Amino acid sequence: MKKSLNSSFSRRSFARLAAAATVVVLLSPGLAGTALAASAAPPASLEKFVVAGWSKPITEITHLLVDEDKGFFKARGIELRYVPGAGGGDALRNLLTGQADIAFTDPGSFFSALEKGEKLRAIYDIYPQNVFNVVSLKGSNIGKPADLKGKKIGVYSLSSGTRQNLLVLLHQAGLRESDVTIVVTGLLNFAPLMQGQVDATAATDTGLLVGRQKGLADVNVMEVKDYLNVSSDMFVVREETYQRKKPLLRQFLAAYRDSAGWMIKQPDEAAALAVNYAIDGKDVAVNREIIGLRNLASVSATTRKNGLGAFDLAVLQKAADTYLALGLVQRPIKISEVVSQDLLPAP
Repeated sequence: MKKSLNSSFSRRSFARLAAAATVVVLLSPGLAGTALAASAAPPASLEKFVVAGWSKPITEITHLLVDEDKGFFKARGIELRYVPGAGGGDALRNLLTGQADIAFTDPGSFFSALEKGEKLRAIYDIYPQNVFNVVSLKGSNIGKPADLKGKKIGVYSLSSGTRQNLLVLLHQAGLRESDVTIVVTGLLNFAPLMQGQVDATAATDTGLLVGRQKGLADVNVMEVKDYLNVSSDMFVVREETYQRKKPLLRQFLAAYRDSAGWMIKQPDEAAALAVNYAIDGKDVAVNREIIGLRNLASVSATTRKNGLGAFDLAVLQKAADTYLALGLVQRPIKISEVVSQDLLPAP
């Protein structure tokens, strides 16, 4: 059973900042070998490239929004555009309908699309850590997955990673989606929780942070990573794009790694820029905390060894096998056939 609550962000126009001096920043040992490309003069002509996102332009993706100031993508010959969405499924739909060149999506949505016969390939692990959770008020006595039976649970959207990861938790207790009532709340899903419209809500670490900033207190938090610590998001392209546009994809991934490395090394600058570029970025201090959490999710033992974006294929295969075992997909997925790392920049 599924319900919907009206919830939306009002888009405010992006203000332009004064041009900032370019600084080349060498990254820490775990990110060694990657330097910011913004210091180089951009090519005379730029290739248009569209990213389909799972969200509105929010603080945690500041590095994708500030190219007017930082020039990471222009320096690599790319004119970047971001298409917002309401979940990883939205990102993939925008990709598959030709509205974007690449999708910023979650593994669950990726697996579901593959099962439906879509020809896709994952090429960059954006967040190797699982950042999803399910949150409830202390008084609800929801402390383990089994306690969710019969409850109303909020998700960002039916095509989001919050729903996919909620299903993972439910299956840990032998529960199905039909054992709960899913309520679509949008990204501002802690307001319905605080107002008693839902018994629990599925969110991310940054969503929980914002909720606490707005007065959410005395909560129980079930971390999905305690049950399945799989990547939260990855870049996915159509197989045809992967085969035919490898040079352009390499340019994009190099620029993205530059931008992600900058946000890791310069979180204070990123937090300040988010005020002008992110629709939720009004408070610099909150921006800084959000960016800190997302930076942590961007690194792992694998990325420290092989550079940002590197996949742990064994972990991702375990996730695909788990989704099959839980009934979230109906056929096996061989990760080595749908994930490639040959386009990643050298570490």
